[in-house]
Amino acid sequence: MIGLWDTTGNEVVKALAAERRSAGGVASGMALTLIVVVDEKRVREAEAAATIAAAAHPCRLLVVVRSDVERDRNRLDAEIVVGGRLGPCEAVVTRMYGRLALHAESVVMPLLVPDVPVVTWWHGEPPEEISTDFLGVVADRRITDSAQAADPIAALRQRARDYAPGDTDLAWTRITPWRTLVAGAFDTTQARVVEASVVAPPSDPTAALMRGWLKARLGIEPVPTATDEFPRMRQVQLRCANGDELTLTRDDSIAVFRRTGQADRTLPLVRRPLGDELAEELRRLDADQVYAEALGAAAGITGLDQRPAQRVHVWKDPATAQRAEAGVTAHAGATANE
Repeated sequence: MIGLWDTTGNEVVKALAAERRSAGGVASGMALTLIVVVDEKRVREAEAAATIAAAAHPCRLLVVVRSDVERDRNRLDAEIVVGGRLGPCEAVVTRMYGRLALHAESVVMPLLVPDVPVVTWWHGEPPEEISTDFLGVVADRRITDSAQAADPIAALRQRARDYAPGDTDLAWTRITPWRTLVAGAFDTTQARVVEASVVAPPSDPTAALMRGWLKARLGIEPVPTATDEFPRMRQVQLRCANGDELTLTRDDSIAVFRRTGQADRTLPLVRRPLGDELAEELRRLDADQVYAEALGAAAGITGLDQRPAQRVHVWKDPATAQRAEAGVTAHAGATANE
């Protein structure tokens, strides 16, 4: 590992090149560049997940930690690891302070692997609009996690408003086992589904996307059934036109599948590690049309998959916004005292 403190972007590029020459074959065959945007307190968690994903998808890992943007003096610290504790990948962990943190692209752009796709993953709450963040604009795929937001359901609606082909969400990835089991139930029947219900906490984004998927696939409006007894989605129930009922109920790490006229079946339904979820999303680098349909149905917005894939960077200075807000507050206070 090479540690660079209070350095520059050029020095980071030179140090990475030197470390690659020393590592030899470990640094070859990069399939993509994975940019991870994360807060300092969750860096180790993000690194552990990225290490699992990199084992399946050799990549250059660029971890961007931005903090203290109001600091008067800019500073860049970096760690460079090639074939070390972060697995078979090239990794650069950058910590940016001051106004430099608002211009992370100036450090990240020279570190991108040429001629390979770029994926940006926000491990935490992403920008309100991904299009205002250059690290989203430069990426072919953008991975968010609405479960990390203060209001997950509102975050899903924002992702729908801001959607462009290439976007995805780990809340969607988490229902892959559910969707597989539900879809598999129809391998032996042609009956049409006429009613559906999903039992889950009101703030569970996976349940919202599950209802959106059922609505988009089946053309019905699933009924949400709220529960506070379980921390995540508990049950999916379908009723067919011929009177059959299909129920999939989670019980810890297993699911019980019940169907009219058949014996109950016990199926695995394990919550996967974060790294496995990330690795699943890195398997495809094209637009996920099924996710777009489910997200649109969940948010009540149509035509998401018809939007252009191109994004345009819109610069917004948070310091300017804060000053404007402070000015409005001061003016309101002065008016009230008159």
